[in-house]
Amino acid sequence: MTSSASNEVIALYQKLLDGWNNRNAVAMAEQFTEKGEMIGFDGSQAIGREEIFSHLQPIFESHPTPPYVSKVKDVRFLGSDIAILRAIAGMVPPGHSDIDPKFNAHHTLVAVKSEEGWRIELFQNTPAQFHGRPELVEQMTEELRQLLK
Repeated sequence: MTSSASNEVIALYQKLLDGWNNRNAVAMAEQFTEKGEMIGFDGSQAIGREEIFSHLQPIFESHPTPPYVSKVKDVRFLGSDIAILRAIAGMVPPGHSDIDPKFNAHHTLVAVKSEEGWRIELFQNTPAQFHGRPELVEQMTEELRQLLK
């Protein structure tokens, strides 16, 4: 696939994160297909734009959600209209200036192209705790810290 298509998928992911970082449930939900699915850090699942919005809105209204810092690791195309994006992500809690390793995650996004352009079919936010392997936690945290500079 072209680097243009890769850039479009990366831009879709960035719009999703911008929605989170701006605490905007509408902006996040709009990035999904009508039946798109979001699996959160805690394992919660929301299917469809409406349910995704309904899941996120109370979170943004009642919690000071930390912003994401992320790095795209790979974009792979399974065809001309479907792609998988993998990224690592961390968060800087409010009032802090450094990544909190307990929020490190792997992001997986399945994007599909339609008349609307690229949209998210599946977004999964998986904790990256690396149980029993603290060196991997530190390695990921350091990689994300480089983005703060």
